Amino acid sequence: MPRRELNREKVLDAALELASEEGLDGLSMRKLAKKLGVEAMSLYNHVANKTDILDGIAERAYTSIERADPSLPWPERLKVTALAMYKTLKKHPIVPMAVAKDRANPTSTAALLPLDDMVGALFEAGLDEVQARQVLSALNGLVFGSLMLATAGFDREFSTRAEAEQLKPYRTKVDRTLIPNFSRLFDAIENADPERDLEAALDLLISGLVTRTTS
Repeated sequence: MPRRELNREKVLDAALELASEEGLDGLSMRKLAKKLGVEAMSLYNHVANKTDILDGIAERAYTSIERADPSLPWPERLKVTALAMYKTLKKHPIVPMAVAKDRANPTSTAALLPLDDMVGALFEAGLDEVQARQVLSALNGLVFGSLMLATAGFDREFSTRAEAEQLKPYRTKVDRTLIPNFSRLFDAIENADPERDLEAALDLLISGLVTRTTS
């Protein structure tokens, strides 16, 4: 097998590509070594194990999330950061899948700064620790839920047509006379735009939070 100059970045790049192609369970040290054209043992000079690889991939994604201008009012900082997280993670659905399944935990300072920015905005709004945790959970739920819907459960590349594709079985099997209310949404779901829908949901959540904290 030909020798190839390796470093951690090259290993993580190849691992991200392999995981995107074959899923989390398809990522192994043996397959990764084969993809890189090296012996499996040589990988351990750069990564400790599969967990370290997944953590490294997630770290790189979270570190690249664009941070909001700290001079913006706290409601805008929340929205900007949540949308930036969504836009970054949708590029590689395998990353939010790994995080959601607790198989990757980005814990470096650089990776946690966007999260810290959101919590700081919530404290600035006047929330206590419990309230901030609750709202942060809701924000993460919106971001990850939108990603899941737009990637068919993180299993496909991001698509604005993902929800429309998932709707097909309902269109053919649901009796609209028996399920009249949900059926009314079919056309709206067919024309959904995941990012626009996320932005609208964030506006609802944040405007409600503004009302609550100023009343």
